[in-house]
Amino acid sequence: MSAIQVVNLLNSIFSTFDRLTEQHGLKRIKTINDAYMVVGGLPTRRPDHTQAIALFNTENNQNFNNRIGIHSGSVVAGVIDLNKFAYDLWGDTLNIASRMESQGIVGKIQVTEDIYKSLCNKFLFQKRGEIEVKGKGKMTTYFLVGQKG
Repeated sequence: MSAIQVVNLLNSIFSTFDRLTEQHGLKRIKTINDAYMVVGGLPTRRPDHTQAIALFNTENNQNFNNRIGIHSGSVVAGVIDLNKFAYDLWGDTLNIASRMESQGIVGKIQVTEDIYKSLCNKFLFQKRGEIEVKGKGKMTTYFLVGQKG
């Protein structure tokens, strides 16, 4: 693909993600190249933030070769820089979510055990088992398969 075609494709995909983000009460933090970072429970806490994130991808009906990682926990948020202000997030939670994505499998949504425990009554999962996670050691992970019933 040409550079223009890639930009147009990413714009189409990210625009769809933006509409889903708004529909599910989530917040897009940033895009980095072809990566899209979205969070639930910011700037206002919400008890169903993990469910909202899990529902984010259910209406896409597209078969993209992407990886998705989900984790839940505390983060630090703020605006940085002197010239080009940027709202960003930091913390171990983001590192783990990023590892879930980067160490995931194409076409799968890999989640931590915390997410599994939080959503197992409403969603179907497939246990992946233990994987070595950079900076964390061995972690038990699951693949989010879909909603129950």
